Amino acid sequence: MESRFPLIGEKFPEMEVVTTHGAKKLPGDYAGKWFVLFSHPADYTPVCTTEFVAFQKRYEEFRKLNCDLIGLSIDQVFSHIKWVDWIKENLDVEIQFPIIADDMGNVGKRLGMIHEAKGTNTVRAVFIVDDKGFVRVILYYPQELGRNMDEILRAVKGMQTSDKASVAIPAGWPNNELIGDRVIIPPANNVKAAEERKGKDDCFDWWFCHKQL
Repeated sequence: MESRFPLIGEKFPEMEVVTTHGAKKLPGDYAGKWFVLFSHPADYTPVCTTEFVAFQKRYEEFRKLNCDLIGLSIDQVFSHIKWVDWIKENLDVEIQFPIIADDMGNVGKRLGMIHEAKGTNTVRAVFIVDDKGFVRVILYYPQELGRNMDEILRAVKGMQTSDKASVAIPAGWPNNELIGDRVIIPPANNVKAAEERKGKDDCFDWWFCHKQL
């Protein structure tokens, strides 16, 4: 087993985990689907509670993208179950996605989610894994900063759009300050193509052209 966590473009490591929805194999049980695996420091904590509610509020949007959500912390499974019950009873939000019980810390260590300078709990890590089991996006946040779930949703949409149309995604897409909801096409790879792009309305220069999908 490698000591470092998987990097962007690498296969997500195979592992068996215990979750609130039963035992699961990653990434095998999600073959053909994208998934977002995210860690949180601990159950029954305020910032983590706001994050779980925010993820659940967007759960159907993720599902429409053929993308599942999977939570994780080093709490035991009974703690996850009781915390999910608390959220439902007190906040009227039913958490529908599974939560990994990593009480031995093995998964968190393998994925680089435990940073000693921030304590023994998992930091707020995010792995976006595609339908072929490859890691596409990695995000890390400290314990004191809650995540923006709209950005994670945007990242899934952006990567799927990039794959489907062979384009790059601009900053803040689909609300980019320069080109709005348009996408960036690959730069010209020969002199003739570069010359043909000069002066076109949808090109700032031969290396920076965009289009509407």
